[in-house]
Amino acid sequence: MTVSNEVPWYICNENDENYCVYVDTDSNYFYALPLLKHLNPDFENLSEDEQDDLLEKVALKYQDLITESYDILARDAFNINTHRLEMKTECTIRSGFFSGKRRYAQYITKKEGIKVEDIDVKGLDFMKSNFPPLFKKFFNDILNQILFGATRDEIDKQILEFKNNLDDLSIELLAKPTGVKNLNQYIDRKPTADQMFSTFKNKAPVNVKAAARYNDLLKFKRLDKKHSQIVTGDKIKWVYLKDNPYKIETIGFLDFDLPEEIRTFIEMYVDREKAFNSILKNKLESFYQDLGWGGLTLNTFVDDFFSF
Repeated sequence: MTVSNEVPWYICNENDENYCVYVDTDSNYFYALPLLKHLNPDFENLSEDEQDDLLEKVALKYQDLITESYDILARDAFNINTHRLEMKTECTIRSGFFSGKRRYAQYITKKEGIKVEDIDVKGLDFMKSNFPPLFKKFFNDILNQILFGATRDEIDKQILEFKNNLDDLSIELLAKPTGVKNLNQYIDRKPTADQMFSTFKNKAPVNVKAAARYNDLLKFKRLDKKHSQIVTGDKIKWVYLKDNPYKIETIGFLDFDLPEEIRTFIEMYVDREKAFNSILKNKLESFYQDLGWGGLTLNTFVDDFFSF
């Protein structure tokens, strides 16, 4: 990669090639393929295990060179002759995805000299607790496939298939899981005799609004005596709704106690397109940009799924 003006001069000069792909506290990650191909012209014709061995050999060589340079650093910078500074090769990576600080995925093939087949994922959005498990599994699966060499065309088709299958997905699998905090704090006024729904204070979180709308609808349909209302501290799921007779934009529900009448209403008006866009599409767009695959364009035909 070419160095930009944002890279400090003491790392490398502007317009030089910077092969450091990621830095994290006490770790440095380097893109070694150009060096490996220079040292081994037939590198790309070798087996993956042979490539891993050569990569580890280069890493260990530079480990020793950097450790030796610490002697100079200790003497010139700290005026000491003995020190405990040491560089150590932690692992070799066959492929990796680095999105930002502590946001990455890597396919590790050797760890401290031992052959492994590990996928290490840190900090990516799909790992958060408010990501629906089914969407989390799908994102994790395609990430693993990319690390193992899947092409964009292969991933494109899987995304389109997943999106099309959302029409048959139950609302429990489609909904976002979340906790409810300070429910009453954001309600400005409870429903009156001539009103169905509560009004909210400014900046009420979307999950709070969804929970309150469920409680309001439960009372309106006179189901609140037989079924549990959502209260602060509850774990709920919530979805976006399409235009509906009650003009509700979002609604939450409790997995363990959902009246059939409200379930039917939610299933009729749940906005599956918005669920895909809000949960997955924006994450995929960012993912594609980071991979250098361009923008994400969903079409109705597989062959035209993405524009190139």
